Amino acid sequence: MLLLSREDIKKVFSIKDAIEADKQAFVLAAENKCDMPLRTNIQAPRYDGCFLFMPAYIEEMDTASLKTVNIFPHNIDNGLPTSPAQVLLIDGKTGIVTAVLDGTYVTQLRTGASSGAAFDMLAKKDCQIGALIGTGGQAATQLEAMIAVRRLEEVRVYDLNYERTASFAARMQEELGSYGTKITAVRSSDEAIDDADLLITVTPSSRPVFDGTKIKKGCTISCVGAYQHHMQEMDPAVLPRASKIYFDLQEAVLSESGDILLPLEEGIITEDDFTGNIGDVIKGTLTGREHDDEIIIYETVGVGAQDLVTAKLIYEKAQKAGVGMQWGA
Repeated sequence: MLLLSREDIKKVFSIKDAIEADKQAFVLAAENKCDMPLRTNIQAPRYDGCFLFMPAYIEEMDTASLKTVNIFPHNIDNGLPTSPAQVLLIDGKTGIVTAVLDGTYVTQLRTGASSGAAFDMLAKKDCQIGALIGTGGQAATQLEAMIAVRRLEEVRVYDLNYERTASFAARMQEELGSYGTKITAVRSSDEAIDDADLLITVTPSSRPVFDGTKIKKGCTISCVGAYQHHMQEMDPAVLPRASKIYFDLQEAVLSESGDILLPLEEGIITEDDFTGNIGDVIKGTLTGREHDDEIIIYETVGVGAQDLVTAKLIYEKAQKAGVGMQWGA
C-alpha cells in the first residue's frame, strides 16, 4: 500500500491535472457510470462534530474509493485541522487497498478543479478580471484553477477579515506569481465583483455574499460553499438575470445546496430554469455558452467520482515517479 502525503502529491500532480481529472469524473457521473451512494453522516454531539464517509465505485476503471472527512470545529482551539480527511484507493479486481492519500489536499485539488473545469467550458475566452470571495482552506486551489484556465490581469479577493484577506493575497501572489496575474485584497464584496468576468464564492455563509444586481453581463459564477440547505452564498437576484444554470450533478445539488433549494422554495426559479450537468457540456451533448453577454451560473457540491478519479490518477503518477512511502507487505 502506498502512502501519499500532501507534499508527495504536489510533486506529481498539478491543478491542470486535477481539472482534467474532474472533467473525466463529471462525464462518468453524467453517464451514470459511477456508483456513488449518499454519504454517511455519523454525528458526534459530545464534540459538536461528525464523521462523513463518501464511497464511490467505477466499474470500467476497476477502482473504488472511500473518502473520510470528519468535521470537528473545536479542533481549531488546539491547533488541529477542523476537517481532517483521507482517501482510500481500492483495487476493483481484488478489493485490496492500494493507496491512502492526504484527503484534505485531494479535496482541495478536486474542488478547485471543479470551478476550473466549469470556467474552461463555460467562461468567455477573453476574461480580464476575476473575483474570489472567501479565503478559507479551499480558496487557494480555487484561485489557482481560475487563473490556470483564463489569462487574467487581476483577481480581487474579499473576505470578512481584511487582515486575513491581505495576508492570503500576499501569499498567493508569491506562490502563483508565475501566472502573471495581480492578486489584490479588497475591502468589500462590491469592489471584488466590479467588472469581474469570473467569480468564485467559497464560504460557509448562510446569507448572500455578493449583490446579484451588480454582476456584469458575461460573468461566469461558480458557487462552491453552500453544501447544506441553510447555506446561501449566491444572491438570488442574479438568478433571473442568468441565461444558463449548470451543476456538477443536478441530483446532488438538489439534495443539499441552499443556493438553489431556497430560491426554488421561494419561487424565484423553477426546475425549468436549469440547463443541466457540466459533464454533458464536456461530452458535447449539451450546449454551453452561446454569446459573450450571457451570465452563467455553476453550482457545485462535489461528488465522489471526483475523489476517485483524482486519487487514481495521482496514484498512477506517483507510482511512475517513485514517490510516496510503501507500507505493509
